[in-house]
Amino acid sequence: MAITDVVVPQLSESVSEATLLEWKKQPGEAVEMDEILIEVETDKVVLEVPAPAAGVLKEIVKGDGATVVAGEVLARIDTEGKATAAAAPAAQAPAAEAAPAAAAAAPAPAAAAITSPAAGKILAEKGVDPATVEGSGRGGRITKGDALAADAGAKKPAAPVAPPSLSLDGRPEQRVPMSRLRARVAERLLQSQQENAILTTFNEVNMQAVIDLRKKYKDHFEKEHGVKLGFMSFFVKAAVAALKKYPIVNASVDGKDIIYHGYFDIGIAVGSPRGLVVPILRNADQMSIADIEKTIADFGARARDGKLGLEELTGGTFSISNGGVFGSMLSTPIINPPQSAILGIHATKDRAVVENGQIVIRPMNYLALSYDHRIIDGREAVLALVAIKEALEDPQRLLLDV
Repeated sequence: MAITDVVVPQLSESVSEATLLEWKKQPGEAVEMDEILIEVETDKVVLEVPAPAAGVLKEIVKGDGATVVAGEVLARIDTEGKATAAAAPAAQAPAAEAAPAAAAAAPAPAAAAITSPAAGKILAEKGVDPATVEGSGRGGRITKGDALAADAGAKKPAAPVAPPSLSLDGRPEQRVPMSRLRARVAERLLQSQQENAILTTFNEVNMQAVIDLRKKYKDHFEKEHGVKLGFMSFFVKAAVAALKKYPIVNASVDGKDIIYHGYFDIGIAVGSPRGLVVPILRNADQMSIADIEKTIADFGARARDGKLGLEELTGGTFSISNGGVFGSMLSTPIINPPQSAILGIHATKDRAVVENGQIVIRPMNYLALSYDHRIIDGREAVLALVAIKEALEDPQRLLLDV
């Protein structure tokens, strides 16, 4: 018998532990080399743990929900073994924590449907309850094919009640533990509110010039670069131009020191099924419009699939949050520590404005710049936002660096 250990992958220096999600194989099942066995959730990303060798999963050492650290043994593979006729789920190690006592006293719920990650994503997009789908995989597992063929009309109940839960006079409540990512986001936002002297300044920008430029070149742009020309690249370029003029807005606080960054790493806030993440555009000042659009599109796709790497979520000197994609008119974004400022952009809407004494209709966007007043004075914050506004209203400025 030759045994190979499955271990927790290396985590970043800022991540000390992680949580196991759901095992995709059970003891006794055959595994292929590099086949994904389980996902490990940290407070930043979800990492996939592949099989280091082909063989049979002999033992699961750490069960679903267990808290683990880098290098810890999760399971063992017998590289010379043969798969049994049926897997042995009972051999799986217990989860890290038992359900609350209140849940233990409740009637046992029906067994949860087991789905592959791809099938689960498809069912979620179609709004189909996995419990209504008959799986054709081993042990009733729902495969991708099952999900594609599932009836989209079989919706999940509007208010599911899953253990641990309470139901008082038809008013259900459900207690669900925060994911590591959600808990970390909550911690960092609270830290930002407590440690930064946050103020927000506002301005409005006429997006007509950007809209006209995009309309004129979007087809040529997509044909040339293989990606659609959006608006975020213009905001990134405008922000970088403003940060060059007012370096304090790109700085950060370290104790009683101010660190001025000679580079421009722009964080782009992206919503994902697991929560808010902020991947970083490294050296954004050196990126073309096409590079920015391609990278942001890639960030969005991989954020939805939980495929962003730890290194892509670390650092950053300034952030941009786009609430406009959800229809937000105005907001006061919270600074992403240790950064000292963040730009909030919103939905562009036709609004009545006054130009040369005349009321005209223009596509307006309200901008919000939240900043740490400990190191950034109102003057620099306001002027930086005005510089962003001027760059967007006259995009040629970005080419001439004026």
